[in-house]
Amino acid sequence: MALNAAGETPGMRRVMALAAPIVVSNVTVPLIGVVDTAVMGHMPDAAYIGAVALGAVVFSFVYWGFGFLRMATTGLTAQAFGRWQAVGDAEAALALRAALARPLALAAALGLALVILQWPIGAVAFAVLNGSETVEALASIYFTIRIWGAPFTLGGYAVLGWLLGQQATRAAVAMQIATNLFNVGLSLLFVLGFGWGVAGVAAGTLVAEAAGLVFGLWLVRRRLWRTTGNAAIAVPRPVLLDRAALRQLAGVNFDIFVRTLCLVFAFCWFTDRSAQMGDRLLAANAILLQFQSFMAYALDGFAFAAEALVGHAIGARRPQALRAGIRAAAGLGFAASAVFAVAYGLFGDLLVALMTDLPQVRAATADYRWWMATLPLVSVGSFLLDGIFIGATKAAEMRNAMLVSVAAFIPAGYLLSAQFGNQGLWAAFALFMLLRAVTLGLYLPRVLRAADRR
Repeated sequence: MALNAAGETPGMRRVMALAAPIVVSNVTVPLIGVVDTAVMGHMPDAAYIGAVALGAVVFSFVYWGFGFLRMATTGLTAQAFGRWQAVGDAEAALALRAALARPLALAAALGLALVILQWPIGAVAFAVLNGSETVEALASIYFTIRIWGAPFTLGGYAVLGWLLGQQATRAAVAMQIATNLFNVGLSLLFVLGFGWGVAGVAAGTLVAEAAGLVFGLWLVRRRLWRTTGNAAIAVPRPVLLDRAALRQLAGVNFDIFVRTLCLVFAFCWFTDRSAQMGDRLLAANAILLQFQSFMAYALDGFAFAAEALVGHAIGARRPQALRAGIRAAAGLGFAASAVFAVAYGLFGDLLVALMTDLPQVRAATADYRWWMATLPLVSVGSFLLDGIFIGATKAAEMRNAMLVSVAAFIPAGYLLSAQFGNQGLWAAFALFMLLRAVTLGLYLPRVLRAADRR
C-alpha cells in the first residue's frame, strides 16, 4: 500500500507498517541509558548515577547538536526516493546515492573535528555543568573515553537517516537493534564482568558505535543494489559538490542544528538545575528522565513514519497523500501515548525499583513519578510535528518554534523551581514540551499550502 505514481495514499495500516519496526528498534536506544543507569544504580554511591547522567548530558549536547545529520538526511532522502519511484531514471538514482554521500562526508569531517577539539569541549562542558567533585571526576572519565567514537556516531546518523528516508524500516531496525544491544552487552560485561565502572560504560558505547556504522554501511550497499542496481555509495565529485544541493543541505542542516542545540540546552539546563539540588535529586531526576527518554524514542516511531510519508508525498507531488499520512500518524501516535501514560501510572514503582536499589534515591522519586504518567500525553504532539516538518524539510520553522519554546522554558524553570523546588522544575519541563507542539502547530497550515502549490 505504499504511495506510488498511481496516487495511492497511506492509511493507518501503512503507518503501522513503517512505525512498528521503528518503535521496536527505538526502544533499544534508551535501553542503553536504562541499563547504564541501572548498572550504576547498584554501585555503592548515588554519585555513579549522577556521573553517567552528567556525562550523557555532555554527549547529548555534542551529538544531538549534530542530529541534523539524521533528520535532514531523512527528509532529503525521502523526497529523492519519491522522485526515484515516480521517474526511475539514472539521474534520480544518482540523486538518491548523493543524498547519503554528502551527509556522510560531512559526518566524517565533523566527527574528526570533535576528536581533535575534545579538550576544550570537555573543559567548557564541565565548567558549565554543576555537580559534586566526585560526580564531575567520574563524568570526566566517561567523556574522555567516549569522545573517540564521534566519527562513528555521526556517520551512523547519516546512514540511519538515509535508510529511514527510503522507508527501509527493516534495515534501519537491524542497524539500531544490533548497535544498541551490542552496547548493552558490552556495558554489562565491562562493568559487572571486568569491574571497569564508569569507564566500562563509556568503552561499551564506543565499540558499539564503530560496529554499528560498519554494519549500517553494509546494509546501505545491499539496499542500493536492490533499488538501483548499483551498490556504490560514492558519487562523481561534480554531483557531490553541486552548489544548489549543497546550499539546500547547508540551509536545512543549519536550521536543524540551531533547533537541536536549543533542545539539548533545555535538557542540559534541566540536569544542571537538578544537580544544584544535590546528588540525591540529581539521581532521582536522571532515573525519571529515562522514563521520558524511553517513551520519546518509542513514539518517535510514528514521527519517523510521518517523516518518510510526508517527504515521499512531497517528492512525488501528492498533497492528498501528505494529509492522509499526517492524519494516520497523529491518530496512532496519540493512542500510543495514552498507553504509555497508563503504564507509567500503574507500574512506575516497579520500574524505579528495577533501576536502583538505593533507598534514598527510590524515596526521592516517589513525589515526582506522577509527572511520568502526564508527560506522554503532553509530549506526543511535538514529536509528531517534528516528523512532519522534517519530512517537508521546513527546518526554519522548526528552529523558530524551538527558540520561542526555550525562551519561555528557562525563566519559567527558574521561577517555578525557586518557588516549588523539584515539582516546579518538572512543571516547567511539561510546559516546555507543550509549547513545542503549540508553536510548531501554528506553522502547519503553511506547510500544507506549500505542498498544494508544488
